Amino acid sequence: MLPVEVLPVEVLPMRRSAEEIAKMRRAGKVVAEMHQATREAARPGVTTGHLDAVARQVLDRHGARSNFLNYRGFPAVICTSPNDMIVHGIPGSYVLRDGDIISIDCGAIVEGYHGDAAFTMGIGDISDEARRLLQVTERSLWAGIEQLRPGNRLHEVGRAVQQVAEQAGFSVVREYVGHAIGTAMHEEPQVPNYWPGNPGPLLKPGMVFAVEPMVNVGGPATVTLEDGWSVMTADGSLSAHFEHTIAVTDDGPEVLTVP
Repeated sequence: MLPVEVLPVEVLPMRRSAEEIAKMRRAGKVVAEMHQATREAARPGVTTGHLDAVARQVLDRHGARSNFLNYRGFPAVICTSPNDMIVHGIPGSYVLRDGDIISIDCGAIVEGYHGDAAFTMGIGDISDEARRLLQVTERSLWAGIEQLRPGNRLHEVGRAVQQVAEQAGFSVVREYVGHAIGTAMHEEPQVPNYWPGNPGPLLKPGMVFAVEPMVNVGGPATVTLEDGWSVMTADGSLSAHFEHTIAVTDDGPEVLTVP
């Protein structure tokens, strides 16, 4: 995900060919397998560093490259963000506990093309509030994905995400957003998870985006830890993050990062 700097209005996304989207589909399948493997490994007593090792095994098995490792110095192939950490958590010695929630963000490169997706899951028995947060955040993602149809405008994605999250009484993070994706993980234009005040580019077949709502139980404000990566909720409330890579097609959105 991108930190918001300048939100461009007229930047047009690249339109990818069928051959390019086929490569992105293959990258997406690797990401989906990383999700499955880390989800199965995530349980009480397991460290986030172990989850990173599991994800590396999937990349190696497919001969894929990580688009996270060494990106601006990031030291791992996945991001692991527990509880009140929103995004960009560095895997390491943190031990998962019963009642935690954990966001796992994964990426892969196949033949020069990128896939990027995230999910949040509960560890053991989680609170009703945490369970509702996960449900609402995932629902907001799919509401945004549904807008990725030819003839729509890009920022209808953010309007849909915001509506679902805020109607549930939660808040949407504004400082980090989704993005176009292709031969780089982060391409323009950005994809905000809220209505930014303008409709954005007209959607056409061949455009590909990573949509990734980050939703907080409390307020939307964030703070970054001294490691320069880990982004927390300013008020200590729980946060969830879901993401998929999606191609706009004549038939509607095609999610590339599913099994």
